[in-house]
Amino acid sequence: MPTGYPFSTGDVLPAATVNELVQFSVTTQSGTTYTVDADDQYQVLILTSNAAAKTVSIPTDATLDYPIGTTITFINTGAGDLTIDAVTPGTTTINSAGATSTAPVVAQWKSCAAVKVAANSWIVVGGVA
Repeated sequence: MPTGYPFSTGDVLPAATVNELVQFSVTTQSGTTYTVDADDQYQVLILTSNAAAKTVSIPTDATLDYPIGTTITFINTGAGDLTIDAVTPGTTTINSAGATSTAPVVAQWKSCAAVKVAANSWIVVGGVA
C-alpha cells in the first residue's frame, strides 16, 4: 500500500508519493469472508475470487476508525455474489441503492466502492444488484 496518507496542510510531497496516487495496489481475497483492515484504504483494489458467495465486512469505528471520506474499492471476480456488510450491523450502517440497501450485493465482474460518509456510516456505490 502507498504510505504517507493522509497529508496535512503545508506538507511537501516528494515525487515518489505523488506518483503513487495514480496507481492502485491489488490484493486478492480468495476466502468466503474477509474483514477490511487499515491496509485496505486509499489506493487499494480488493479482488474477491471465491466461486461461492462471499461477505466482506466493515468494522465499527471502535475497532478501526477510518477517516471520513475513506474509500475502499472492490471487484468481484468470483462466480458467487459478494455482499458488503458491517461486522456489527447495529453499530455500523452500510447503505446503497441496491435491492437490499443495507447489505449490497455485487455480482461477478462488477465493481463497487464503499465510502465512509460519517462516523460508523458507509455508502456503497457502483455495480450493486
